[in-house]
Amino acid sequence: MDRPEYRIGRIVFGSAASIEAAYDRFKGQEIDEVRLMPEGVGPAIHPHRRTIVSEQDVAGIGTFCGRSHQTLTFAPSARPGWWIRRMDQPEQLDTKVDISNLWTSAQNLVLRSGSPHNYLRMVEHIIALRCGLGIDDVLLKVRSGDPPLFDQSSLPLIRAMENAGITETADDATYVTVKEPLAFGGSRGDFLLLLPAEPGCRNLRVDCAISWKTIIGDQRVLFDVTPETFTYAALARTNATHRQYLLAKTIGKLFAATRNWGYNERNILIHGPRRFYTEPRFQVGEKFLEPVWHRATLDLLAAIALIGDHRFCGTVVSYRAGHTLDCDAVRALCRNDLLVRAP
Repeated sequence: MDRPEYRIGRIVFGSAASIEAAYDRFKGQEIDEVRLMPEGVGPAIHPHRRTIVSEQDVAGIGTFCGRSHQTLTFAPSARPGWWIRRMDQPEQLDTKVDISNLWTSAQNLVLRSGSPHNYLRMVEHIIALRCGLGIDDVLLKVRSGDPPLFDQSSLPLIRAMENAGITETADDATYVTVKEPLAFGGSRGDFLLLLPAEPGCRNLRVDCAISWKTIIGDQRVLFDVTPETFTYAALARTNATHRQYLLAKTIGKLFAATRNWGYNERNILIHGPRRFYTEPRFQVGEKFLEPVWHRATLDLLAAIALIGDHRFCGTVVSYRAGHTLDCDAVRALCRNDLLVRAP
C-alpha cells in the first residue's frame, strides 16, 4: 500500500527542525506489515464499559528476581479504570493506573502511590491490555512489586483475561481524542504524532517505526488496534543487545538492580550488529519484526492506557520513540487540557 502522509501539526514540545528531519526519515521507511480493518469497517464498538467476570491468576518467574515465583491476579472492578492492589501491604490504598501515579519511565514504567513501597515495576506489558483488549475496569492484585515474566511475553496475560470472562457493565463508555494534530519531539531524532479521530470514528490506528544500528535495522508496522491484532503481537518479547545481556549476566551481578534478573535466552530477544543470538519471531520476508511489534503494542499502548478512564481514539505515529517520550506526551496532554470528547 502507499505510505500515508501525516500532518505534523502543533508542536507541544521538542525542536521543530528535529521533528521535521525525523519525519522525513520516517516517511522514507517502507511499511513491513499492515493489519488494517477493511475500508468502511470499524472495530467492534462496545457502548458500555467492560470488566471481567471472575478472578484469574497467572504466574511466572520474577522479572527482577528470577529465583522467585510471582503471581498476578486479574479481578473484576466496579470502579472506573485499572487499579493495582499490593496484597502484601494491606494498609496502603490501591494505585490507579494513571499518568498521575507514574513514578519513573527511565528503564520501564513504575506506578506508585502513597508509601514508596507501594509500587509495581514493569507495568507496561500488563496495562497495555487495557487498550489492546478494550477492557476498561480491572483490579490487579499482586503480592510484591515484581511482576511475573513469561517466555511467551504477554500472551499468558491475555489468556488469563479471556479465561476470566469479559463482560459489559451498565455504565456508558466514553471516548476522547486530541483537539488538533499534535507533535512531541525527543532528543535523539524521535517523535510522536497524535492526530484527532474523524467524526463518528472510534478507531485507534498506530503507525510505528523503529531504527536500530544492529541486525534489527529499520522496521515499521501499520495497524488498527483490535483484540485480534493485539493478541497476534503479544508474543513479541522485549529485546536487548548481546553486550547488554552479557554485562547484566556478568558485571551486573555486582549491582542490586540487575543481580537477580529473570531474563534468559527464552524470554528475551538478544541481538547484535550482524545476528540474533536467540530465535527471533514474526518473520516477514527477510526481516523479523518482533522488536517493532513489541514497541508498537506492549510499550506504546501502555502509555496510552495512562490517559485516564476514557478510551482513546485517533491515530498515533511513533518514530524511534521510547517509554520516556511516550509518557511525557501523555503527561502533556493531561497537563495542557489537550483532550476532548470524541465527536
